[in-house]
Amino acid sequence: MLRLIGVTLAFILIALLVIIYPVAGVLRFGFLKKIYQNKCRPYIAVAALIPIAVIIIFCIVSMVNTMVVLVHIAFFLGLCDLVGLIIGRLAKKKPATYIYTLIALLLTAVYLGKGWYNVHHVRETDYTIKTQKNLGDKPLRIVQISDSHVGATFHADGFAKHLETIQKTNPDIILFTGDFVDDDTTKEDMIKSCEALGKMDSTYGIYMIYGNHDKGYFNYRNFTVAELEEQLAKNNIILLQDETVLIDDRFYIVGRQDRTQTDRIEASRLMEGLDTSKYIIMLDHQPNDYDNESATDTDLVLSGHTHGGQLIPIGPIGELIGSNDATYGLEERNNTTFIVNSGISDWAIKFKTGTFSEYGVIDIIPE
Repeated sequence: MLRLIGVTLAFILIALLVIIYPVAGVLRFGFLKKIYQNKCRPYIAVAALIPIAVIIIFCIVSMVNTMVVLVHIAFFLGLCDLVGLIIGRLAKKKPATYIYTLIALLLTAVYLGKGWYNVHHVRETDYTIKTQKNLGDKPLRIVQISDSHVGATFHADGFAKHLETIQKTNPDIILFTGDFVDDDTTKEDMIKSCEALGKMDSTYGIYMIYGNHDKGYFNYRNFTVAELEEQLAKNNIILLQDETVLIDDRFYIVGRQDRTQTDRIEASRLMEGLDTSKYIIMLDHQPNDYDNESATDTDLVLSGHTHGGQLIPIGPIGELIGSNDATYGLEERNNTTFIVNSGISDWAIKFKTGTFSEYGVIDIIPE
């Protein structure tokens, strides 16, 4: 209990610092500083309320993204103040402090502007994996899509346009590794997105697993999980929940429930009875069961969830505290290859400074 109180108080203090420091930085500008130095309390209040009012307005629009912007302004302002202090000591002349604020605001705008671009411009990432398993005499092309969170950075029409681009890769199979929809996804967007995904052409169809957002957290969206599953089935999108399927007698798809589900089956149990001479692909939304999965005969594990780290330094922190085994990209453990996809969209945060939005094209080549 005391630890929880301590963490809460620390969070409140940090939040206040993140808000007060940028506000104080803005008050360095000439016309506001003059009002402040005038020592007239009403004017001082007005001067302070200008940046605070701006913050409140943006919080109403999006509190999460406003806090992200404030954190970055505070960071760059602190960095500029530190550099300015060093320069002042060396040059024995202190520059006008509003210059530090101006530079910090420009750095934040450029840095987060690039982060906004990274979210909204989806790239293709290619992987080639060789196998000695019995995959037949031809390669297998997998397209991995993850974390669309429909309604976050695009609605159904935008999702459909991305799928048109992805279709040009000529996939043999399409694997969706969770967080297809979100709490803020509308029923109309959900239905249209299912239809768009169902129209994609591939040799072996479309398989999907749920992420931690697909079933919803807050129960305020205007469709149920049953309605979502009805639309998935209607559009021939096969949902796997702790299930396995053998495809064309060539390879297996093993679809795991998300780790948030208390009745999730262990990886080793899901593998029981499978012909391990065939190639085995496991779908697991959150990349945090690497030891158990690599102890099985699984050849490839595909995940999403992390958004590639989202913002620096979230990725390394997540791995340090054990939230995820990996944040992004390809890793091999024992005889298992793991790939974490950064997703084609985002959750609530509209910036990706640690990575970019993507879909994956994975070619499995028999040796």
